[in-house]
Amino acid sequence: MMSKLQHTRYQELPAYITKDQSEIRELMHPLHHRVENQSLAEAIVPIGKKTLLHRHTRTEELYFISKGQGEMTLGDEVFIVQEGDTVCIRPGTPHCIKNVGATALHILCCCSPAYSHEDTELLEE
Repeated sequence: MMSKLQHTRYQELPAYITKDQSEIRELMHPLHHRVENQSLAEAIVPIGKKTLLHRHTRTEELYFISKGQGEMTLGDEVFIVQEGDTVCIRPGTPHCIKNVGATALHILCCCSPAYSHEDTELLEE
């Protein structure tokens, strides 16, 4: 049987709201699990809602759209993303995502180094 530090169950993970106002579940994070250089979380954006425009000074993020459709703002670009798409967000790049679909937008977010509130700068209120 795997240690809880190396294995998580989605149903047992509490959700919380990040600085950008998305609902997050940390699937793996160095503060709670045996991972050192990255984090993996699921973000859920309700129908018609969007995250606040923000950037990370040090963190590179990958967004994998696992369910739904969104309008991604990435620097000066705005484009549609849908289930199966992956977006690379380089450090320092302003970004946000709006749910423009008919269901909740689910995003797997991989961050390296791991996500931290301290590395998140809000660019809108």
